[in-house]
Amino acid sequence: MAQTTKGTERTLGQLVADASTDLQAIVKDEIALAKVEIKADVSKGGKGAGLLAAAGLLALYMLGFLLLTLAWGLHAAGLSIWLGMLITAGVLLVIVLILALLGISALKKIKGKPERTIAGAQQTVAALKPPKA
Repeated sequence: MAQTTKGTERTLGQLVADASTDLQAIVKDEIALAKVEIKADVSKGGKGAGLLAAAGLLALYMLGFLLLTLAWGLHAAGLSIWLGMLITAGVLLVIVLILALLGISALKKIKGKPERTIAGAQQTVAALKPPKA
């Protein structure tokens, strides 16, 4: 048994109080550690997001050049320039419609609430409630 400075044994209440204090300190330290780790990850994530945004912007410019190249290629194949541009725009329209329909379909599948989490929380609350007499 642990002893106090006076040499007497500690009571059960003192042990429980010390355990509670120690547990609080451990939880606070773990939270502080988590904050430090998250802050470092957010910093790295911000840099990565910036680089991805720059890559996306350049990819959009590249797509414009590729579409213009397609239209001029159709012109070089013997079509008039306006017809090459119209065909290119038509191909883009078909792609946009397909992507929009897929996006709408995906959005309709969203339930809007975390059903499993809610059910788990309700089960936890039910288990912690004292039984009614």
